[in-house]
Amino acid sequence: MFVHNNSYVKSRAEEQEAGMKTADVCRKHGISEATFYKYKAKFGGMDVSDARKLKALEEENAKLKKLLAEQLLDNAILKDVAAKKLVTPDAKRCAVAHACERHGVSQRRACKALFVDRSSVRYTSIRPDDAIVRAAMKTVAAERRRFGYRRIHIMLERQGIVMNQKKLRRLYREEKLQVRKRGGRKRALGTRRPMIAPGRTNERWSLDFVSDAFTDGRRFRVLAIVDDFTRECLALVADTSLSGARVARELDAIIARRGRSCTIVSDNGTELTSMAILKWCQESGVEWHYIAPGKPMQNGFVESFNGRFRDECLNETLFSTLTQARAAIDLWKEDYNQNRPHSALGNITPIEFAIKMALEKQAA
Repeated sequence: MFVHNNSYVKSRAEEQEAGMKTADVCRKHGISEATFYKYKAKFGGMDVSDARKLKALEEENAKLKKLLAEQLLDNAILKDVAAKKLVTPDAKRCAVAHACERHGVSQRRACKALFVDRSSVRYTSIRPDDAIVRAAMKTVAAERRRFGYRRIHIMLERQGIVMNQKKLRRLYREEKLQVRKRGGRKRALGTRRPMIAPGRTNERWSLDFVSDAFTDGRRFRVLAIVDDFTRECLALVADTSLSGARVARELDAIIARRGRSCTIVSDNGTELTSMAILKWCQESGVEWHYIAPGKPMQNGFVESFNGRFRDECLNETLFSTLTQARAAIDLWKEDYNQNRPHSALGNITPIEFAIKMALEKQAA
């Protein structure tokens, strides 16, 4: 067709050059003057072989332009999703959908540019959505924001929701409920030796102070007392000032309620080395053991408790008054003893562990 058109235009141009008017030539062959001049400008004076070469060059140029445009489009799609990690199938599906919407390409083209298999993009999951489990997990995580997936798993089992821990961890990660770790202090280097745990209730208590502040900047302290065997929190006494005499009165109250401890472990704070504490030890007959200065891990049970207490209570609540602080701390103490699972006790609560040990003692 192209060669015919070229011969056609060439013959008509010869008629015009022979002296025939352009209008007469166009009328004779049934074409418009615009068409005549268009083809004359493009193919006039060319042989058939030259016209074929020109046509081949135009077709090759069109192909190259198309390839270049496609390559530029692919590069634009890749740059658009370069910051996203296409690791999971869900991420790949999202990237393909974004490319189709943003650049107006087909799904096939987007998959080819992103090197994604179309079968994974078109796959429809038949896995149940587990809406009830997700809602229960979110509720527990909202109430206990510092609980990881292991403790949430235990809390769900208490509600009658039983599932594999791997599945719960997958749902936990999909709902983005991971607990962000707070920065820790520098640890001393050296050999660690496990602390010998007591063998019965009231054999050894640990005691320490925890400091915090109100919203107006004023400081207050909390006296924490823990039974090292059952991990029970025996007391959390909050006040702006805690003297040695006050510590002695609190210990007397605990002894009146649950009996006397054989040993009490603490650091070398001024309140705990005061004359009031020394006098109390002589009168009560309780042995008081002071850890080595600068060795808090010698009092590791209460130090571990202080970490949980600060992470789950003090750092989660803003206190404006001492009354509010005492009420919130008392509620957390009851929850810690009665509801919170303790991993060192086989994921049961300290109260449950104390009852279990008491029953075993009676049976023996």
